Amino acid sequence: MDHFLYRDGALYAEDVPISEIAASVGTPFYVYSTATLERHFKLFDEALEGMDHLVCYAMKAASNQAILKTLAALGAGMDVVSGGEYARAKAAGVPGERIVFSGVGKTRDEVRMALSGGIRQFNVESEPEMHVISEIATELGVEAPITIRVNPDVDAKTHAKIATGKSENKFGIPISRAREVYALAASLPGLKIIGIDVHIGSQLSTLEPLETAFGKVGDLIAELRAQGQTVTHADLGGGLGVPYKKGELLPSPAEYGAMVARVTQPWDVALSFEPGRVIAGNAGILLTRVIRVKRSSNTSPFVVVDAAMNDLARPAMYGAWHDIEAVEPSGSKSVSHIVRPICETGDTFAMN
Repeated sequence: MDHFLYRDGALYAEDVPISEIAASVGTPFYVYSTATLERHFKLFDEALEGMDHLVCYAMKAASNQAILKTLAALGAGMDVVSGGEYARAKAAGVPGERIVFSGVGKTRDEVRMALSGGIRQFNVESEPEMHVISEIATELGVEAPITIRVNPDVDAKTHAKIATGKSENKFGIPISRAREVYALAASLPGLKIIGIDVHIGSQLSTLEPLETAFGKVGDLIAELRAQGQTVTHADLGGGLGVPYKKGELLPSPAEYGAMVARVTQPWDVALSFEPGRVIAGNAGILLTRVIRVKRSSNTSPFVVVDAAMNDLARPAMYGAWHDIEAVEPSGSKSVSHIVRPICETGDTFAMN
């Protein structure tokens, strides 16, 4: 549920008419609903009730400072993948102990920034990265808390460009090599191994791939402990999908939480999660204005709008579907191409 509703034939964001915002700030613009953000975060957090957990909002979903401050006030942690995101999280009031640093491309400066400013954990993606974190932690005279991201070779059954858990993807360490990589980490100075991390993709439409991946993680935790490793934390990533078309049915946070509780019950770890779009996906809308309608003799008309692929990349990048609604519907309908002003044929919202 979101808080964008029609009243007397006009679209509102909570209690504010969209047309008033457009008149004030011009188009294109995004508007986010605080009430929706709060509702979605609480639903996800409550679905994990009874488990030792921290919900770390994946900032890649939407990193506007007002959004971050809203979630920080609710006790959210943050999942960051760059120094810029780390700085934004801190500016929003998120303490270092609630920030996890993910991503395959952490630079030396970013590692130093996080170790100096405070961090819950680095989700380590490779052995070379592990060596870098060890060197910088040793220079600073601190211990770097790390989890090691394992790649479980599980097909998330999502778009190929946002699948991250198969063996051919760039993410994580093959789960078959995890034991030797954990042994290496234990031998390096400046590192404090706290656990394990897994994330298999985004916009998942079923819980089955997640449960399969988590099952492999549970087996690995038992093996690592038998090997003498300390495993106190498990980061289960994010990926829960949201409906982009009316009538789509996807797993709810409550169903996800029940699955997590069942699978992780024997693990005896603190859990962290990295949801993004399931919190922010339908908490905001992009407003765009029709510039003109361009008619052609051999095709449907082109409705040219002022928002472009730099404002919303998903249709051009993934061929993604987004519902298009009128702010003040007239009741009439026609078949058109909704196109955008950048000089690329791919800069469209929707054809036909």
